[in-house]
Amino acid sequence: MSRADRARWDARFGGLGAGEPGPPGALVGREQLVPTSGRALDLACGRGTVAVWLARRGLTVDAVDVSPVGLAAGRELAGGTPVHWIEADLDDGLPVAGPYDVAVCQRFRAPSLYPALAGLLAPGGLLVVTVLSEVGDTGGPFRAPPGELLAAFSHLEVLHHEEGDGEARLVARR
Repeated sequence: MSRADRARWDARFGGLGAGEPGPPGALVGREQLVPTSGRALDLACGRGTVAVWLARRGLTVDAVDVSPVGLAAGRELAGGTPVHWIEADLDDGLPVAGPYDVAVCQRFRAPSLYPALAGLLAPGGLLVVTVLSEVGDTGGPFRAPPGELLAAFSHLEVLHHEEGDGEARLVARR
């Protein structure tokens, strides 16, 4: 990721409020799928709302983002809730090692990382991925073509998948 991209994310996160801890959109109404113990990973965590939600459920959480401003917002949101905040550029690969009982990646699309992301899951581990999609949108360089998530994670047990309104969401179990 270029310095300009990092600066853009810093500016974006700096202009937002603290947010509220909560599940990723793909898990709304499916929160019971998420365990209350074990390890969790929140990739491209932004301001950490999902990471803090996972930690408050009882999981030991690693939260990764390129933006120090986003990570600082996450630390503030967490208060005393323990989360391991990791500043890293995912364009350089995954800076963590599994196994994880839950792995979440929202709105960061890097098809080259899909195999490694699935490989981080513990047996029975839950994967939650949301990316921008061409389905229901005009398209663009950061949008997934139809069926990308299903094809990438077809070796997992798909629990939920939807595409539309410019997003693709997948919940799967190893």
